[in-house]
Amino acid sequence: MTDSPLLLDCDILVGHDVTTGRWGRPENVAKVFAESGISGGVVSGLRAVHFDVPSGNDEARQVADGNGWTTCPVLDLRDPLGAEKELERLLVSDSPPRAIRLAPTAQSVEPTYPAFGHVAQLLVDAGLTIFTEGDVRKVGPALRGLGARVVFLDTHFYYLGDFVVLARSEPGFHTSTRMLTGPDSLEIVAAEVGAERLVLGCRTPFHETRSVIRRLLSSKLSPDEIAQAGSRSLTTLLEPAC
Repeated sequence: MTDSPLLLDCDILVGHDVTTGRWGRPENVAKVFAESGISGGVVSGLRAVHFDVPSGNDEARQVADGNGWTTCPVLDLRDPLGAEKELERLLVSDSPPRAIRLAPTAQSVEPTYPAFGHVAQLLVDAGLTIFTEGDVRKVGPALRGLGARVVFLDTHFYYLGDFVVLARSEPGFHTSTRMLTGPDSLEIVAAEVGAERLVLGCRTPFHETRSVIRRLLSSKLSPDEIAQAGSRSLTTLLEPAC
């Protein structure tokens, strides 16, 4: 595909997934990327999601640095005071992050809990983009009215209408393409709120990366819209907030 656009995955996970027993090994991610035409992306560590946040974030940074990817550290929503300290540690490092990943479902924290709102506000105040897992119908309303830049990583095409309704009034709301496999899902988002709200996300190596890529490249979006979703949206979200 000589005319293929630049492709970046906003949803790379490395480490051990305790829910399935599967491993996200960096070499496997790199292999999938080479086979599917992805040039890089944003990586988070499952150790930080489930067990030890500082060491998990450091591990993910080493993987990112070794592969030319971008690190997206994780904060522990179960421990908002610890999240404060970890965010401070990250922001004073020699390479502060531009985005933070939240995993409310994996950490059993409801978006209505005080800890979630507190951490989200910290990230907005720091000018960081939020990459969040979880049901957009629950997480989205909790992030409304904050002026947040958000990528919802688990938007399912069943709940596409909920995302569009939220995004109409929240210019900072974006969605991963990973689960938007329904008829015209990508096209509906582009028509309703703009292709700049679409961010290619594959959750490599825990999801069907190639099918996500095929869905984008074979969509009815224009070549410019495909390029926007394929990499430009993510690149913009990783720039410093104005």
